Amino acid sequence: MLKSPPAERREFKTEAIECDLVVVGGGLAGTCCAITAARAGARVTLVQDRPVLGGNASSEVRLWVLGATAHMGNNNRWAREGGVVDELLVENLFRNPEGNALVFDTILLEWVLREPNLRLLLNTAAIEVGKSDPDTISSVRAFCSQNSTMYDIAAPLFCDASGDGVVGFLSGAAFRMGAEKSDEFGEKFAPSAEYGELLGHSLYFYSKDVGRPVRFIPPSYALDDITKIPRYRQFSGKSGGAHLWWLEYGGRLDTVHDTERIKWELWKVVYGVWNYIKNSGKFPEAETLALEWVGHIPGKRESRRFEGPVMLTQQDLIEQRRHADAVSFGGWSIDLHPADGVFSEKPGCTQWHSRGVYQIPYRALYSRNIRNLFLAGRIISASHVAFGSTRVMATCAHSAQAVGMAAAICSRERLLPDDLSAPDRVSRLQRELMRRGQHIPGFRLEDPDDLARNATITATSRLRLTGFAPDGPLVPLAHSLAQMLPLPAGPVSKVSFLVDATEATTLRIELRTSDRPDNYAPDVTLATKEVTLSAGAGQSIVADFNVTIAEPRYVFYCLMKNERVSVQCSEERVTGVLSVAHRHTQTPPEEIGVEAFEFWCPTRRPDGQNLAIAIDPPLDVFAPGNATNGLARPTAGLNAWVADPNDPSPALTLAWKTPQTVARIELAFDTDWDFPMESVFWPHPTNTVPFCVKRYRISDASGRALVEEEANHQTRNTLLLDPPVRTDRLTIHLVESWGKVPAALFEVRCYEKQ
Repeated sequence: MLKSPPAERREFKTEAIECDLVVVGGGLAGTCCAITAARAGARVTLVQDRPVLGGNASSEVRLWVLGATAHMGNNNRWAREGGVVDELLVENLFRNPEGNALVFDTILLEWVLREPNLRLLLNTAAIEVGKSDPDTISSVRAFCSQNSTMYDIAAPLFCDASGDGVVGFLSGAAFRMGAEKSDEFGEKFAPSAEYGELLGHSLYFYSKDVGRPVRFIPPSYALDDITKIPRYRQFSGKSGGAHLWWLEYGGRLDTVHDTERIKWELWKVVYGVWNYIKNSGKFPEAETLALEWVGHIPGKRESRRFEGPVMLTQQDLIEQRRHADAVSFGGWSIDLHPADGVFSEKPGCTQWHSRGVYQIPYRALYSRNIRNLFLAGRIISASHVAFGSTRVMATCAHSAQAVGMAAAICSRERLLPDDLSAPDRVSRLQRELMRRGQHIPGFRLEDPDDLARNATITATSRLRLTGFAPDGPLVPLAHSLAQMLPLPAGPVSKVSFLVDATEATTLRIELRTSDRPDNYAPDVTLATKEVTLSAGAGQSIVADFNVTIAEPRYVFYCLMKNERVSVQCSEERVTGVLSVAHRHTQTPPEEIGVEAFEFWCPTRRPDGQNLAIAIDPPLDVFAPGNATNGLARPTAGLNAWVADPNDPSPALTLAWKTPQTVARIELAFDTDWDFPMESVFWPHPTNTVPFCVKRYRISDASGRALVEEEANHQTRNTLLLDPPVRTDRLTIHLVESWGKVPAALFEVRCYEKQ
């Protein structure tokens, strides 16, 4: 029994924590930052003011994770973010193809809890910052309401991933809030005062069909005049969930200090919308629907943005400017919303895309005036316009991984964030990131410690692609269709198609490519051809162009729209080869500084088949040496070894002239970098990727099995050999993939140390 006599005052229990890095904010950015730093050897404390991790991706808000892939709705092929965020999305697909937000919560928590260097404080809010001098943070004080404990957390380095920038704000870091005028950075898309300077918050809701009539009595505070929502006619009995992301409010208010006021207004809107759907009599299909869930906290889009040595602007994104210190990338549209949100007469958003992905520099990821403060998530150094793209969660997480690795290096070498921006040091940061699966456009991994770079690479076979069998559906050319092929430098291949025509017609074939080798907007026409067709089925047409390309790149063989023609497709699939369709054309106003171009996009599996084609000469870009070229996804080239589909036992061998000591092996498989893997709300038809190797075995020179994996589904496999192996040969046997596709391997690396 505890008895306490009266006291003048008492203090909360206080616990002191010392570590190498404090990460404040457990959204997807803070989570990926903390995991990355902990894996790299830093002692990390992750402070999260909510009961679960994930922020907007959590079950509290239920927004899906998305980034540069943009739902496969732009030209950013193979653009899903790598590293820890890829692990999380691939694992979520495997465990949770239905998109249950609660399951995604468990995965985030599991990934954090299994890191021994990482301490997690949930329900703990940072409330105060200590400083050793005007430019340096020494500690963060945080309070957990659930255990009435105050934490004093001291560290040499801090990362603010809190969304509103609580640590940056309290420490005096330079920040901005609202939109810059057009003339500050020459951004032509800068919004007008009438459009508004801030994006608002959204609140989501779910409904459920219970199979019997359900009545709904709205709370007294529900919005009673639905016509206050200009787009109220867009509601239907099927409305609900994040499809109504445009139930947004708060862009005219202080999106930090007015958050509770904004939340109440959104509750009024949500319950008013549901009352209208259930009780207006206009939606009989909603009779058996019950309101299953309404968010308790709003999903925030924008508040403070902090200033770093470099600030990303519209031109960085649209022009795809190169940065020597690039550590991440983005590719979501510049996505701005009217400040009046749901009460605006304007469309819910205005989105404009760049031609391809853009680089994010390291110098945008730390404060320009607080010497030991990293920035992660939506608060990184970007103008309001650039923020319109960098703010989405997968992009935030990917950049935060760069922060986590930078912090680990700084901790290990007693550096400050700006010290790491020196060219020789930032190149080391880039190398460490790419070693862990971080893709940085325009860079390839040059790893002096990788023993595989010095090995002779051979394989039991290699694919020489002669085409795809005509065993798939017949698809009308209601849209222009194209087969993308990764061609080497030299004369382009001759490609034949099979088509049906309902009547005599002329079909236009175009050979296209992109403005840059690593872009995929087919906006450069290399040659055209008109083919005369008679009425009938199974007609062979040939795309034979006298064209030579100077460097490896993807080329599009385009069959242009003709509703009298259908093209034969194939069920065969191969790593790095896909078909796309012209979906729409971006036509921005001339005065906003955005380019016009066409969007040619794939269709999601199980649809989106390749076109049935014959290639002459066969496409020979699937060589074993691709597995050690420092690129682990398609870029300007394929970058994977792919075996012949008829090879009964595909295997790749690394051979050295003298025995090597191998303690660690890194493998990278094909989990389809084009597949967005939205985390929640979007169900996926399968929980695995057909291109990914499921079963593999690694043996040494004597044939002894060193590793045997029976059920891999992850992109990257890190294999630790204990004890290390001394051998002059390693063979990787790719036994089985998840689908009926040729075995493929993007990368193999070997190291002497674990």
